[in-house]
Amino acid sequence: MERNFYIFTFFMLAIVLIGCNFFDKKGKSENEKILKSPPFDVLTDSIRLLPDNADLYKQRAGLLSQKGFHELATEDFKKAWSLQPDEITATSYASNLMITGNLNEALDLLHQCMKMYPANTDFKRKIAEIYVSEGKREDALALYDDMISKDSNDFEAWYEKGTLLAALADTTQAIADLEKSYTIQPLQLSGLALANLYAETKNKKTLSLCDALLKADSTGELIDAVFLKGVYYSNINDYANAVAQFDQCIKIDWKFTDAYIEKGILFIEQKKPQEAITTLQLATTVSNTDADVYYWLGRAYEAAGNKEEALNNYIRASQLDRNFTEAKEGIKRVKG
Repeated sequence: MERNFYIFTFFMLAIVLIGCNFFDKKGKSENEKILKSPPFDVLTDSIRLLPDNADLYKQRAGLLSQKGFHELATEDFKKAWSLQPDEITATSYASNLMITGNLNEALDLLHQCMKMYPANTDFKRKIAEIYVSEGKREDALALYDDMISKDSNDFEAWYEKGTLLAALADTTQAIADLEKSYTIQPLQLSGLALANLYAETKNKKTLSLCDALLKADSTGELIDAVFLKGVYYSNINDYANAVAQFDQCIKIDWKFTDAYIEKGILFIEQKKPQEAITTLQLATTVSNTDADVYYWLGRAYEAAGNKEEALNNYIRASQLDRNFTEAKEGIKRVKG
């Protein structure tokens, strides 16, 4: 009996090993097929002729990444790095490892590069990004502080630290850091992040900052800046100006669903459910897959006393987003 058990175990192990080998070979075959197909075939042929040319591997890796073959690109970046370990190759290789979820390998590479190229802060920045993704936020903040201590004009570090602090609900310090970043380098990205916090804290600086961003924009129609002005007016209960800004957003881009939603919410708050219904029904024609639209349409119908339509929209919202707690609560509420 014992002998038969060992024979059976050996037999099953052999099947597993053969199966693994089969799928491994199949995977390699598929990869080779991709690399020998356009637009990769020319570079693949060149690599076959010049197997020690790092630039060819980098070019193919870049092209593979553009086409979404990130796992295949990893091997090319790895080979390029082994042939030509420079900063540019390291940056691309690390980014690829982060995209493919190989975070431990990325960290090993980035720590190595920090020692090799101490003046390059991009490696520290990427490490901080990984720390944030892993929930190690204090470690990330320590890295940003270290970068800032070495270069107080590192506007990127100020910006990234500010956005992280905002996520941690340290709004006061987040605003201070984003102000520092924007003062050093008044970029649209940092300006909008700062304007968003100003609007949420009912700070009148929202208006002047958004106007500055609009003035700097070549079209003068930076929709996010207009929207944030609307959010500010909404937060201070200046409904007329808020609606005007949201209407302007819709005029700039009629597909901007957030403007419809915020406008609908304003009407609900003003106890004008019919106006809210009209606005939010328009939003459903713009996007019939936005759970928030249907949730707020449900709220509008509920405010109007139409429980049947409210229920239908809450159900639709919960179908679009299975984790939409408020929609589920709405269903229970109108069902009584």
